[in-house]
Amino acid sequence: MKIEVIAIGTELLTPYFQDTNSLYLAQRLNDLGFEISFKTIVGDNWENLIFCIEKAIAFSDLVIAMGGLGPTDDDKTREAFAEVLKKKLIFQEDILKKIEERFRRRGMVMPAANRKQAYIIEGAEVLENKNGTAPGLWLETGKKKIVLLPGPPHELRPMCEESVWPRLKEICLGFMARKTIKITGLTESEVEGYISDCYPKTKELNLTILAYPGQIEIHLAACSTKSPVEVEEKIQNLENKILARLKENIFSTSGEELEEVVGKLLRQRHETLAAAESCTGGLLSHRLTNIPGSSDYFLLGVTAYSNSAKNQWLGVPPELLQKYGAVSAEVVQAMASSVREKAKTSFGLAITGIAGPSGGTKEKPVGLVYTALSWEGGVEVKKNIFLGKRDLIKFQSSQIALDMLRRFLLHQQNKE
Repeated sequence: MKIEVIAIGTELLTPYFQDTNSLYLAQRLNDLGFEISFKTIVGDNWENLIFCIEKAIAFSDLVIAMGGLGPTDDDKTREAFAEVLKKKLIFQEDILKKIEERFRRRGMVMPAANRKQAYIIEGAEVLENKNGTAPGLWLETGKKKIVLLPGPPHELRPMCEESVWPRLKEICLGFMARKTIKITGLTESEVEGYISDCYPKTKELNLTILAYPGQIEIHLAACSTKSPVEVEEKIQNLENKILARLKENIFSTSGEELEEVVGKLLRQRHETLAAAESCTGGLLSHRLTNIPGSSDYFLLGVTAYSNSAKNQWLGVPPELLQKYGAVSAEVVQAMASSVREKAKTSFGLAITGIAGPSGGTKEKPVGLVYTALSWEGGVEVKKNIFLGKRDLIKFQSSQIALDMLRRFLLHQQNKE
């Protein structure tokens, strides 16, 4: 089944509004075993709207349009679909009464403009809107199905859950499963080298690699017309092959972020952590404390931005700062050891670097970051060169620090 989603509204073509509804629709359609073939964003211009609707109906079996069902002059979705389908708009008194009653409950008189929302495309089934004034519509023309939905998410989502997904579930002809494998410590090309022969040679399986700063994701999708058990087996077999190739470079197969994985490992081992940060400005601590219950294992975070703060709060010797500079292996090692000792924790993580865009030199360029992990009896220091703008350098710095701890904990676990 070819499915097209049309997001309607001139505001969606500006930098001020995002089409978040499409993400929700894609997720729920995937859950039901459907995949979107096309996605279009179109403004309220009549000619453009007509063009998009004609194209969607010509090429797709299911068209889901959202937005443009409101009471204003620029809300033209209902009228445009009626035009393309060559159907009349029929006034329904019962819908008008519901709209009037909604305003009355708020102590208001319904504006005359809302009357247009009581016009329904001939032959359409009304989808009740319990959270707004614009009813949704379900139309069938030949073998094609058309769904018109209001734009506000708090109206669209309940309408889909109550009226759209149950209908689509009845006509679903297959089953679908998805899996996301998250990797850190490798580049996209390195990941490709490990799994280049794992790409499926059948339409029923799909593998996609997506690259993010400090993280690579492998997205797997499988479908089957037979049973949910078969589709799970297909995706599991492919996942197992990838797990065997990438091993400890994989930090999640269940959707967790890296800070959540690290937190679970610390909690399981009844171990604790403290962090000392400079260029990341508290981002590492922020990520760790974003996880509920992180107080079980995260005890202290210090942001020591200046040299004097590194000396006063972390005890980094002034002569060390003067000889090697704040961005150095020697200083980050001292930061990690000191914060662990002060907090009396199992581990200390530290970050110092140049996030830019200024402050770099030929010897110490923008993007140079040192990270360190301290534990009783040892310290590991890593020199990193990151590319990108300030926010990306900061994120990658926190990511590499967390991954140093994750890999250490896994190594300890494997030794036991």
